[in-house]
Amino acid sequence: MTKRERLMATLRGEPVDRPAVNFYEIGGFDVDPSDPDELNVYNDPSWRPLLQLAEERSDLIRMRSPVRSRSWDPQTIAAKSEIRNPKSETTSAFRLRSDLVHAHHYVEGQWRCTRVTIQIGGRTLSSTTRRDPAVDTIWTTEHLLKSTDDLKAYLELPDEFFAEEIDVAKLIEDDAKVGQRGIVMVDTEDPICAAAALFRMEDFLTIALMEPVLFHQLLGKLSRPLYARTERVSAAFPGHLWRIYGPEYAAEPFLPPRLFKEYVVRYTEPMIRAIKKHGGFARVHCHGRIGAILDSICAMGADATDPIEPPPHGDVTLVSVRRQYGERLVLFGNIELADIESMESAEFERVVAQTLADGTRGHGRGFVLMPSSAPNGRQITSRILTNYETMVRLVEGFHS
Repeated sequence: MTKRERLMATLRGEPVDRPAVNFYEIGGFDVDPSDPDELNVYNDPSWRPLLQLAEERSDLIRMRSPVRSRSWDPQTIAAKSEIRNPKSETTSAFRLRSDLVHAHHYVEGQWRCTRVTIQIGGRTLSSTTRRDPAVDTIWTTEHLLKSTDDLKAYLELPDEFFAEEIDVAKLIEDDAKVGQRGIVMVDTEDPICAAAALFRMEDFLTIALMEPVLFHQLLGKLSRPLYARTERVSAAFPGHLWRIYGPEYAAEPFLPPRLFKEYVVRYTEPMIRAIKKHGGFARVHCHGRIGAILDSICAMGADATDPIEPPPHGDVTLVSVRRQYGERLVLFGNIELADIESMESAEFERVVAQTLADGTRGHGRGFVLMPSSAPNGRQITSRILTNYETMVRLVEGFHS
């Protein structure tokens, strides 16, 4: 089978020649190792063999967002060093954001920092992010919402403020480029992810637990552009895999299972329905302890889940999830990044072999061998590279 055939057959629950092996963000994220920017960790020579391994031997799943511009979001502003894209926005939306949103980019030691302010409801909401040349991530050092009064002001923002520029043509183009080497997966947050990112974790938990009426208002507001995005993209790019990230914010140990139903099932299920209405497949991403919420994930109509972390990071085993939910869900996982980075090759080989056995045991819809995350530092060690090579080698030689 080609890699595209193998992945699509897996999603449909059809027989495959062998399990797929995917490196998640490696080969998934759109990176350019030739970009000399000091913030681009992938231009370090140690990354090249791993990126090449992903391109040549893994079953590629390109992770692509359909959002070209989201100029109200502090993380987007920090990543793209821009507030807006006036050529692609309506004049009214452009003027609204020009009036309300201001960004200041500055350098502090080795950090590149961005401070974003939003003026609304007689208050100044502010967020600060920073980027480190040694790590491919954006750190939020000050979150936008710090109190219920901030939240109430945020809720006054008109819906037009949250308008997005969607680019389905880029998804279609990338799908054609990857060809038979894999597939394109639409990558999107859900409402609780968009909400939680506005707060420090302790403030998010306090609001979610103590102010349910306000929190439902926030989820409702943030869900509207997400629903519009999902409906538009799933109709124009039908039959493809989606990854929905964010449900872990309402999973244990953060929030009890009853609130997962309130804050995730209620607001994320409409996204899954829109995806499936147009023949797509919904993969629900959820780190941590998922034992008490797997029934809810299935009830939403999910087709797949990842990364199914084993103890101590999670609370389920792959073999138990395969046995209880494997007929309904394609399972992606469950190799821990910490094992890739720290285990000696012989021990890691045993872990991969056991994971392959557990993920394919008995009857099930399908299994994809995949890490829980990916390295994001500037240096890839020989141990890391060897362990990724082990994953590919064992899958290529696997016989059920």
